[in-house]
Amino acid sequence: MPCKSNIVFKDYSPKQNLLFPPNLEELISENHPVRVVNRIIDGINIDGLLSSYKGGGTSSYHPRMLLKVIIYAYLRNIYSSRNIEDALKENIHFMWLSGMSRPDHNTIFRFRSKRLKEQIKKIFTQVVELLVSEGQISLKEAYIDGTKIEANANRYTFVWGNAIKSSKEKIQKQLKDLWVYVEKVYKDEEKELNTPDFEEITPEKVDKAIEQINEALKDKKISKEIKQKLRYASQNWPDKLKEYQEKEEILEDRSSYSKTDQDATFMRMKDDHMQNGQLKPGYNVQISTNNKFITCYTLEQTTTDTTTLPAHLQSFYDSFGLYPEAVIADSGYGSEENYDILEANQITPFVKYNYFHSEGTKKWMTKNQFRPEYLHYNEEQDCFYCPMGQQMQKIGTTIKETKTGYKQQLTLYQAQNCNSCPMKGVCHKASKNRIIEVNHNLRKHKQRVKELLTSEKGIKKRKQRAYDVEGTFGELKNNKAFKRFMLRGKEKVSVEFGILAIAHNLSKISA
Repeated sequence: MPCKSNIVFKDYSPKQNLLFPPNLEELISENHPVRVVNRIIDGINIDGLLSSYKGGGTSSYHPRMLLKVIIYAYLRNIYSSRNIEDALKENIHFMWLSGMSRPDHNTIFRFRSKRLKEQIKKIFTQVVELLVSEGQISLKEAYIDGTKIEANANRYTFVWGNAIKSSKEKIQKQLKDLWVYVEKVYKDEEKELNTPDFEEITPEKVDKAIEQINEALKDKKISKEIKQKLRYASQNWPDKLKEYQEKEEILEDRSSYSKTDQDATFMRMKDDHMQNGQLKPGYNVQISTNNKFITCYTLEQTTTDTTTLPAHLQSFYDSFGLYPEAVIADSGYGSEENYDILEANQITPFVKYNYFHSEGTKKWMTKNQFRPEYLHYNEEQDCFYCPMGQQMQKIGTTIKETKTGYKQQLTLYQAQNCNSCPMKGVCHKASKNRIIEVNHNLRKHKQRVKELLTSEKGIKKRKQRAYDVEGTFGELKNNKAFKRFMLRGKEKVSVEFGILAIAHNLSKISA
């Protein structure tokens, strides 16, 4: 059907040559985020990055240009080096930022994973200090939390510490059973046998034990089954134990790792809004925020947040030469060791302990009214009073050591006459007089923390934490769709998160 004569269309000639080619500068708006990235990265010192180039040979792409391109790519949710390469050919913002340079994906990958390894934290710190100087954030308060992000690793190629332990115990038991057989063979002979060392299962000791058993049974008539067991043990167990040793060295204090990224630990990931999930290889990312800007980040291989705080605070201090004046965190960080560290560095601890929200409820008090922390304590006489008002005398102290090596001092108090007490059944289940263990140091910390958290200032900070740091993780995982790392290995993954953190902060400036 022909067009109506009164309709007028704008000229459309895609193949028409231009007398003057367009200037990319004119095509980018003044307040576009790409200009923010360009301005901020132009203002930071990259001497450390420049010194990593040896010189000689063919010319290299300028590291400042590559840094801008990668940060802007992460700001635009582009994480693959191949996709960044495509953007440099197709997107006018990337073309303008790179000055029409077109590094390929291998160059981008090498720069990101190798050149930035020693420098990204320094670059991130400079960006944060710039934000502080502009008054956008403060380093006085740190809202701290952690989240688990999946590693770039196969979910089904795993190694479990408990499985290795179980296999070693199985070898140990079978060795002992073989020696029991030797002793049965020699039970009628008056011959002294040298019992092998079965307590420490190492390749060398197992090899020696098998050799001893073979020597002891050399001229004896033994069953076919025992011969097969000894042959299998000799051929397989020493090599298996060497393999277990290598795996344990990789594990260190962890419970698991992935074979395709040995730095990644299997962690339970929350996959949906109902928090249903499964075990996947990943990293525990810890961040400090202020006004929803990231001020510090660390990566851990542990599945819980409790032990991550000391290293995170040290990283904060290493970056800025000071500690925050206040730390606001949830109950995952509420341990005695963490409270001691905060107190030692004069940091106000707005850090919940594990039952902070529960202890005021009727259900909690009904179930836990006889817990030691709810018994009356007489500081002058250093004694507690049981629910019936009877004195509980101090009987000694004991030391417990946590997995991190931190030593807790516990004081023991014992009741005097529980047998005739009408409340014995509900107060405690022990057959003798009740003994309680009290950690006075932790008790003191919890009293102070409770006062801080229930104050007007504390309530305000608790509300701010949920918005500040949890909101930041929401932006990274949902708005920026960053739920899985692209690189492998803790060092490279740390570089990648550093780029993401810079991109997040610059996106907040340009918002």
